[in-house]
Amino acid sequence: MQINASISPHSFSTHSAVKQQAGNAPHVSDSEEAKTDNAKKSEKANTSTVTKELDQQQKQEVKELQHRDREVRAHEAAHKATAGNLAKGGASFSYQRGPDGRLYAVGGEVSISTSPVSGDPQASLQKANQIRAAALAPAQPSSQDRAVAAQATMMAAEARNDIAIENREEVQQQVSSTEPEKKSGNNAETQKYQEIENTSKENSDSGILDLIA
Repeated sequence: MQINASISPHSFSTHSAVKQQAGNAPHVSDSEEAKTDNAKKSEKANTSTVTKELDQQQKQEVKELQHRDREVRAHEAAHKATAGNLAKGGASFSYQRGPDGRLYAVGGEVSISTSPVSGDPQASLQKANQIRAAALAPAQPSSQDRAVAAQATMMAAEARNDIAIENREEVQQQVSSTEPEKKSGNNAETQKYQEIENTSKENSDSGILDLIA
């Protein structure tokens, strides 16, 4: 079975990403001369409250990005570990910069070889099973992972069919090669019994009897 797609560069990928928190802090101007001191104090208090809320949002965003980064890296590590020698290089990641200035992985992929082993259905079957195991290795496989697993299942089914065909052909060859031997054996056995019968007849005519056990 030929799977044309090498699942590259979208072999095993995580598609969801943490949403960035929007916006800059509202700006409150203190340059209006017509405002009273009390109004200015009230505005400063409101500004301080808004700034504090934005800081909390940024902290929450960083926390979500950290969680996402761990999740993505564990996901791709599971793919790569199970794929073994089928993996083409290491995992690659897409990143998002957080409010703290750091980069966090929010998506990833591992490219693997998915072509059958030419002329060796048994090896193709083993490879298909390994591909399927690698696709479903993470705790939460993505839709792309499940699609790769389905392709591997089809590849395995075709490999089993090829193996069955090879086995039937081998049996037929064995049967064909033993038939001449059987015929030759039957002819020799018939000739042997004919010789025994002729000898017995001759001995009987001469008054000698052979006891054949």
